[in-house]
Amino acid sequence: MTICLPALDPDVLARRDAISAALRAIVPDGVLTDPVTLRAYECDGFTAYRQLPMLVVLPENTAQVSAILRYCDDHGVKVVPRGAGTSLSGGALPLGDAVLLGMARFNRILSIDYELGTAVVQPGVTNLAVTRAVEGQGFYYAPDPSSQIACSIGGNVAENSGGVHCLKYGLTTNNVLGVEMVLMNGEVVRLGGNTLEPRGLDLLGVVVGSEGLLGVVTEVTVRLLRAPQTARAMLVGFPSVESAGQCVADVIAAGIIPAGMEMMDEPAIHAAEAFVHAGYPLDVKALLIIEVDGSQAECSHLAAEIVAIANRNAATCVRVSTNETERMKFWAGRKAAFPAAGRIAPDYLCMDGTIPRRRLPEVLRRISELSTRHDLPVANVFHAGDGNLHPLILYDANQPGQLERAEQFGNDILRVCVEVGGVLTGEHGVGIEKRDLMPVMFTAVDLEHQQRMKCAFDPQLLLNPGKVFPQLHRCAELGRMHVHGGAVPHPELPRF
Repeated sequence: MTICLPALDPDVLARRDAISAALRAIVPDGVLTDPVTLRAYECDGFTAYRQLPMLVVLPENTAQVSAILRYCDDHGVKVVPRGAGTSLSGGALPLGDAVLLGMARFNRILSIDYELGTAVVQPGVTNLAVTRAVEGQGFYYAPDPSSQIACSIGGNVAENSGGVHCLKYGLTTNNVLGVEMVLMNGEVVRLGGNTLEPRGLDLLGVVVGSEGLLGVVTEVTVRLLRAPQTARAMLVGFPSVESAGQCVADVIAAGIIPAGMEMMDEPAIHAAEAFVHAGYPLDVKALLIIEVDGSQAECSHLAAEIVAIANRNAATCVRVSTNETERMKFWAGRKAAFPAAGRIAPDYLCMDGTIPRRRLPEVLRRISELSTRHDLPVANVFHAGDGNLHPLILYDANQPGQLERAEQFGNDILRVCVEVGGVLTGEHGVGIEKRDLMPVMFTAVDLEHQQRMKCAFDPQLLLNPGKVFPQLHRCAELGRMHVHGGAVPHPELPRF
């Protein structure tokens, strides 16, 4: 098979040769320039846009990361950090004139302290690997995004990932205690530690969710939790998404905080069941998966309370897991919902917005109306307990105009989220996907202040440029500007 590749600009090619030679002196066996090899890095999980990086460098230790960033800072070279490449917002999309810094070789668990309930891991360790390493001692790592078998801890820190159990146990920011991070000038800093409340400014809170714009994380201290004595999952089917949404609100209003509370609508239910055969009912319009954990007595009591609330909201079927195998089967369909969507459409955009729980029925109705308006189907899968929506907009990229309609559909969904008092993202980040929607949520003054934070860490604006900010103002301008100033233009984004 012959792969046709675009020719690099001669100036970029000449510069690439000089940069790759310098980086090979730092990482002798970790610099990739072959165009065919670079194809593996041309996009992340947001596959609508693709771009070959100028080159890829794969360091193995913090000293190498420090030397790479110092060189790039000294020579004005842009750097795009990349973990496992599972970002769904284009956060790791390369640039044709930037070094892509791959962190896959940072894949070791450095230490585990069961007495303190902490583990120190490198950023390339997968999310699920942390739990696998400690479960034999009765511990686990709480954040569990659906991609946990592949996504890395470093990427989780960059995007502040959540998962199906984030309702009770929090997002990544609630479960990370400290990081080692390399700044763009090569300086290595440590933020936080192994305690829940470190002294001083909460710079760790700034870094978690910063999408690779402030520094490159090379080590993470995570919080480990004791595995609960018992966990029970419930499948609860409803005749409408409105009744399911009301059940969610009523459960929380009753003072019950489940370990997880997920919702799927009819298209998502059918796709997941066909893909996984989890035993989901196919005669319902909406399905809640609700899990409670704790002691056996607590789980029995909470499960009974939730079943009663569900019945008051016209639930048509209720199943409570009776063993661990059945509980995991209930979750298997939900965690496979994204790949399952591939059974019903060639392509999809996975959106990520967050809304107040009480507005859930209204927003689902408006998403249905937008589906009709844009003439594209949608399957809704989301963390119902904290209002984090993940509508899957189904389309076919081979059909002219469908990608553009899908993008507009997604933009309209996010505008609705902000309109009802929500936010543009819950856990996938802004990246390039939501970058140009930032003014919908933030004023120009808000965005300027956010950019000042980036300038404090990265004065030359070399780290992950083109992401998050719709206009990236030069740092020198921010001190004397009100609304407008000098701006660094974004590169054109090459579509798939």
